[in-house]
Amino acid sequence: MKIRKPMLASLIALTVGLTAGGQAWSQDTLKDVMKKRGLTEKDILAAAKTYTPTGGRDEYLAFSSGGQSGQVIVYGVPSMRILKYIGVFTPEPWQGYGFDDESKEVLAQGRIEGKDIVYGDTHHPAFSETKGDYNGKYLFINDKANPRIAVIDLKDFETKQIVVNPLFRSEHGGAFVTPNTEYVMEATQYAHPYKGSGFVPLSDFNEKYRGGLTYWKFNMEKGKIEPENSFTFELPPYSQDLSDAGKGPTYGWGFTNSFCSERYVGGIEKGRPPFEAGCSSKDTDFMHLTNWKKASELVKAGKIGKKVNGMTLISMKEAVANNLLYLIPEPKSPHGVDVVPTGDKIVVSGKLDSHTWVYDWKKIQKVMKNKKFEGKDPYGIPIIALKDALDKSVAVGLGPLHTQFDSKKCVAYTSIYVDSMITKWDYCKGKVLDQLPIHYNVGHLVAMEGDSVSPDGKYLIALNKLAIDRFNPVGPLHPQNHQLIDISGDKMQLLYDMPVPLGEPHYVVAIKADKLKPEIRYRSGWNSRKDERSPWKTRAGREKIERTCDANGKCTVNVYGTAIRSHLTPEIIEVTEGDTVSIHVTNLERAEDEVHGYAMYGHNVQLSIEPGKTASTTFVADKAGVYPYYCTEFCSALHLEMQGYLLVQPKGYKAKSGGLKAGTNYTEADYKKQVKTNIDTQAVINQVVGFITSHNYKDFPTVVALVEDATDQLGFAKEAKAKAEAAAAKKDWNNAMLWANQWWQYQVKTADLGLRAKTYLEEHGAKKVK
Repeated sequence: MKIRKPMLASLIALTVGLTAGGQAWSQDTLKDVMKKRGLTEKDILAAAKTYTPTGGRDEYLAFSSGGQSGQVIVYGVPSMRILKYIGVFTPEPWQGYGFDDESKEVLAQGRIEGKDIVYGDTHHPAFSETKGDYNGKYLFINDKANPRIAVIDLKDFETKQIVVNPLFRSEHGGAFVTPNTEYVMEATQYAHPYKGSGFVPLSDFNEKYRGGLTYWKFNMEKGKIEPENSFTFELPPYSQDLSDAGKGPTYGWGFTNSFCSERYVGGIEKGRPPFEAGCSSKDTDFMHLTNWKKASELVKAGKIGKKVNGMTLISMKEAVANNLLYLIPEPKSPHGVDVVPTGDKIVVSGKLDSHTWVYDWKKIQKVMKNKKFEGKDPYGIPIIALKDALDKSVAVGLGPLHTQFDSKKCVAYTSIYVDSMITKWDYCKGKVLDQLPIHYNVGHLVAMEGDSVSPDGKYLIALNKLAIDRFNPVGPLHPQNHQLIDISGDKMQLLYDMPVPLGEPHYVVAIKADKLKPEIRYRSGWNSRKDERSPWKTRAGREKIERTCDANGKCTVNVYGTAIRSHLTPEIIEVTEGDTVSIHVTNLERAEDEVHGYAMYGHNVQLSIEPGKTASTTFVADKAGVYPYYCTEFCSALHLEMQGYLLVQPKGYKAKSGGLKAGTNYTEADYKKQVKTNIDTQAVINQVVGFITSHNYKDFPTVVALVEDATDQLGFAKEAKAKAEAAAAKKDWNNAMLWANQWWQYQVKTADLGLRAKTYLEEHGAKKVK
């Protein structure tokens, strides 16, 4: 039974005895369930706030880094239901990512020094923006382990591009976007030599090791990062960390924090104190201020920057001379820098402090204008005195990390790592408003659209590093714990614990679901990774196998294939041992969610072929044998019959005469019985068609797609019927029966589509056409 809102209300008001939908819920029964499960009224209220009824949809979608999985996790809010893993830096078999030729090309963009890198450590996703607000078009994600940025197209939730930073050897501070997605920011983490990849002793650390901040140019129209129009700020060998782009009054500037400004090099194996001792000895580190807007103009004019490893590098000397780079002291070991929605203040927290610091942009600008600095760092970069930049510091708890913002003016939320809690506070008044314990050791946190110019509030998610006792034990490696919090009232309320069983997620961004406009199918014969027609696209009836050989006798076989319920065409592929085989499969379906797969024994072949997509796989048939292939997605009642064989013949093989023999002999009676079934089935189809066409089905795009697909199936049925009747005329009862059965299979698929369309119309209030 579908639970309606009034019925949900009756759950919340446990003792009132409300009724809903004409049915009274038994108060005693509900109390009995609560008693058996040890639930409180508060538990039921929390459940009601997260409950999403069958067929219901979430208000927000959250995109989480997948940590060491190298992927992105998508889940709904408030239901906290995982919807998808997006393959990014790591092969992902369900989507065929890293298995089909098209996605292999994307992964190949991420090669480093000629090596395939098939893992990643994703950290900070970021949405594309327009005027500082999410536009729902693209998602960017970084790889900390191998400094790379990926572009995910939100039309189909697929990774379309990977760029490798040619200067960095590590990074943590990516990806962060400027307000109109002019650039994607990526900051290095551990300093290293820029030029080449050769050896440089650590004794030369101060002189030859460098940090950096790259501004990757993004072309919104093409959906591509343009390395040739990107540039990097050379920075001191401090460990740069996270960034944020200015907005409103701070537009054109970027803010990047750092740690280990002591420039300490460890060596515990040689008796020296470890990195953690030397990198946390000072009371403050440095926030870097970079004027990307002015820098981009100077680079474009050819006035600054030179190519190093193919990247335009702005030296520290050039940056200082052109007033592009400044430093401000910030709390020790900071791990978050966040510009407030109005853009006039910057919030920074330090892991080894108990305060969150708020910087005032007007004060900072005044110092820049008057050039009254407290000094310079060892590399000549001007330092703005803390007292001249700081607006206030607020005691929020021990180990503050990251800050997100509410729709309410001046209200912010900061994750408190050591104290394991969330602090709600007012950054205008410098006052703590509420604190909520969480479980345990929170890192990042996210409020709905909480780092945009127009935060939504409503919900907040704490990304906890430890789960400990929250879930059933599953071995020493525990899931992460994402906890959903209601922030709509004055006091925060913990609603839900969500285990995340994939990598260590670091950061999440959340967007209003209605801002996303994903496609439900591709245009026919589509290469989804390049967003263009595939040269291998194939239409029904145009399937073929082509074999070509060069002067050296090396042969290539191209298979132009199709997939549609419930068969793959061709069903038999014959090649010769040593041939290079490329199989290209086009999904002919038009109906939503009718995905086909393609897996083959022994050749590492696994394709995911969504409606309209063409996917390819290429391999060498290096061993004679019989290799079955099949559809991996359960797509119809005859899914298991959706199969075929790759026959790899030994060189010099000659087929025996006689050909295939029928497994079963059919009679005229068998044929006539099948034809009667087909006629009866057609009567059912006619009734369904009558219902659909008597309603305003053209007002429902989902139904239109189903009808188009059903029409195709009926066309195939007509062709099969003609072949059956032709065989019957020759008294070839075997082929007559088999083609009659195929005619019926197409009818069954037509009926399936039609009934789905009919149900959809009934559930969505279709009206009869007068």
